[in-house]
Amino acid sequence: MKPMEMPHILVVDDDSRLRDLLRKYLMENDFRVTVAEHADAARNFLRVLEFDLIVMDLMMPGEDGLSLTRSIRETRTVPILMLTAMSESSERIAGLETGADDYLTKPFEPRELVLRIQGILRRAPPDSTAADVRLGAFRFDLDREVLLDLQGEPQRLTSTEASLLKALATNAGRIMSREALTEICAIDGGGRAVDVQVTRLRRKIEPDSRTPTYLQTIRGRGYVLRPD
Repeated sequence: MKPMEMPHILVVDDDSRLRDLLRKYLMENDFRVTVAEHADAARNFLRVLEFDLIVMDLMMPGEDGLSLTRSIRETRTVPILMLTAMSESSERIAGLETGADDYLTKPFEPRELVLRIQGILRRAPPDSTAADVRLGAFRFDLDREVLLDLQGEPQRLTSTEASLLKALATNAGRIMSREALTEICAIDGGGRAVDVQVTRLRRKIEPDSRTPTYLQTIRGRGYVLRPD
């Protein structure tokens, strides 16, 4: 299997010995592996890389696995397998309720982890993100981040507008908070700056930007894109 065809796994664990062991074992079993020692490092990788699955420790110094999982679930559906040294059912339930897809209690056999990962990846729905998203008289090409009219002519978007539209289109139908959009799109100026970019984007994609059909505001929560 070519390296870029291998499923890409992000391992998040503060135990350096376990990180090294998992990286070595997973790579031997045809996975690409990136490791992070804490939540901040994981966030940095998630900003620039795509992963097929995350293996995450529940108990970490600073931000724990539950908090990081909750944050990831605001913008991503990537499967998460939680590692926990706790056997109490309440902790396992908390992980699943927060958005984890499965859990594995430490200590565990590396082979069992591989089997769990393979099972999750088999059950995970195929990437249903369309190559483009239809918005009335326009369509947005997700791969190229280009807005086209129905004749295929490109419409001008700034880099920030294109990044914003891609984040919303990739998560079509899901409410995206201003904080999440600020982080994903690297928009300076916080929530107010996101509002300004949304207003500009609406002028380009909506039949009437004052009563938006596609890029809708969800009061108190953020924005959602509802394509055709």
